[in-house]
Amino acid sequence: MTSGERLRVGLFVPQGWRLDLVGTEPADQWAAMRRVAERAEAGPWESVWVYDHFHTVPQPTEEATHEAWTLMGALAAVTTRVRLGQMCTCMAYRNPAYLAKVAATVDVVSGGRVEMGIGAGWYEHEWRAYGYGFPSAGERLAALAEGVQIMSDLWRTGSSTFEGSHYRTDGALCRPLPLQEGGIPLWVAGGGERKTLRIAAEHAAYTNFDGTLEGFHHKSEVLAGHCRDVGRDFDEIVRSANYNVVLGRDEAEVAERLAQRRAVLESVVGAEAAEREMGSVAPHLPGVGTPEQVVEKLRPVVEAGMTYAIAYFPEAATDLSGVELFEQEVLPALQA
Repeated sequence: MTSGERLRVGLFVPQGWRLDLVGTEPADQWAAMRRVAERAEAGPWESVWVYDHFHTVPQPTEEATHEAWTLMGALAAVTTRVRLGQMCTCMAYRNPAYLAKVAATVDVVSGGRVEMGIGAGWYEHEWRAYGYGFPSAGERLAALAEGVQIMSDLWRTGSSTFEGSHYRTDGALCRPLPLQEGGIPLWVAGGGERKTLRIAAEHAAYTNFDGTLEGFHHKSEVLAGHCRDVGRDFDEIVRSANYNVVLGRDEAEVAERLAQRRAVLESVVGAEAAEREMGSVAPHLPGVGTPEQVVEKLRPVVEAGMTYAIAYFPEAATDLSGVELFEQEVLPALQA
């Protein structure tokens, strides 16, 4: 992080995809999501985020997963300050010209607060279940590059005529334009080194990739190489990372929160799948531990240039004490 630059933070809203609304009745789920967004609105969070998925992980279940862009519109209407993002919208789930129109409308509703997270997609079961097939990684990435170009044109100029291998437009209009000058900021998410980071170098205002120190260093070097190749200033691109946060005042409370998370997962997907999913909150990871431990693990990544951290708290739908602890003890230390 350069001198004078301050770590910015976003907060994920529980929407069910990661089985974080288990036990909350459907009629009460929006209230839980709204409560987390309102907590973020009160500060110090810069943004709130949702995932763009239709089926739960680590495997599809009959538990709720609320749709991302519907939530974007709802969150735009009930907040006034925080920015609104998705991590990340799957290009193939919606035609890019249509998606650009949806995002522009939400930007107007929100007063110019939308961030566009965009990626090639990966959850094969979801793709096939909704009739999208599952093209090769190369095809998905090629479609991502075309879609990003269409969206950028629509937001900058209000129209798009484009002939590609995956998408075409013929005088598509986007009015009103997004309120944000130059269009909605693009977050190209993912660490694919040949294609995804190349697309990021060409189009992104923000990237989002591996948040471990070693991984962050490596992906940053790859991104820098692509920036040199395309003539882009590397420092123009904000490098962000997502963190699964299990935070406790002491190690006993951390262990208790981890046990609670495991119990929720096991109740829905069984012990084997729960064990796999618990790998995302393993004790060695940067977001897991006491405030002192998390600061110690995150500070080197911040010093390496990670200037935007987006935090996910598995228990946030019913318990905001971990969020509060992060606000009071982790963030001030990292921003100091």
